[in-house]
Amino acid sequence: MTRLLIDQFSCRQDNFGVILHDPLTGETASIDAPDGAVIARRLGEDGWRLTHILVTHHHPDHVEGIAALAEAWSPEIIGPTAESARIAGLTRTVSDGDTFEFAGRSVSVITTPGHTAGHICFYIPDEDLLFAGDTLFALGCGRLFEGSPADMFGSLSRLSELPDQTRVYCGHEYTQSNARFAVTVDPDNEALARRVEEIDQMRAKGLPTLPTTIGFEKRTNPFLRTGDAGIRKQLGMVEASDVDVFAELRRRKDRF
Repeated sequence: MTRLLIDQFSCRQDNFGVILHDPLTGETASIDAPDGAVIARRLGEDGWRLTHILVTHHHPDHVEGIAALAEAWSPEIIGPTAESARIAGLTRTVSDGDTFEFAGRSVSVITTPGHTAGHICFYIPDEDLLFAGDTLFALGCGRLFEGSPADMFGSLSRLSELPDQTRVYCGHEYTQSNARFAVTVDPDNEALARRVEEIDQMRAKGLPTLPTTIGFEKRTNPFLRTGDAGIRKQLGMVEASDVDVFAELRRRKDRF
C-alpha cells in the first residue's frame, strides 16, 4: 500500500485546505470545504476526482464550499451526527468511536467538543494522520464558542494520547500568533523557544507551519501542558486543577 498524497494549501484569509489522494484507487478526500473554488482548482491541477468530503464542524469557513463541490463531483460527505442539522448536504453522519473506510484505510472518528458542541476529528492510524479541525492548533487550541473549559480539556487530553509521531493537520495558520502567547506563559521552555525561532523563519519565507505532530505539541503547546510546574508557577496556580489551569490559559489567550 502506497502512502496517501497530501496537498495542503491556503485559502480564505487564514484557513488551510487539505486534499488526500490515493494514487492506487483514485479516491480523493477534501478535509472540510472552506472554499469550493480553490479546492476545485487544486483538484483540476492534479487531475483528481473528488470522492469524499470529511467535515469536522459546522462553522461557515469550513462548510461553505460543500454545495459547489457536491454539484461538481457528488462525493460522499461525512460529518458529525450532532451537527447534522447545521451542515447542509451530508450524506453520512458519524459519532465518537465510529469508523469508516477511505482508500482501504480505516478512519476513526473522535468527538472533540469545545470549539463547537459536536466537533469531530478524523484519525487514520495506518498513516499516522490526524485532521484536528479547530480543536487542536500548533501551539494552541480553538476558542470555546459552544463548550466549556472541561469539554475542551477533555478533548485535547484524548488527542494527546495518540502516538507522538501522529502528524496533525489543523484548520488555520495561527501558529505564529499562538507562539507569541505561548512564550508568555512558558518562558523557560527551551524547546518552545527554539520552535518560535523556526516558526518566525518559516513565516518570513511564506511557508506553512503545519503539519505538526502530537509529540511536538506535548513538548511545546501550553494547552497540552497544564500539569507543567513552570506554567503553573507562571500563572500563580501551583495547586490548581488541570481544568482550572486550562481555563486560565484560554482566558488569557482570548485577551492576548
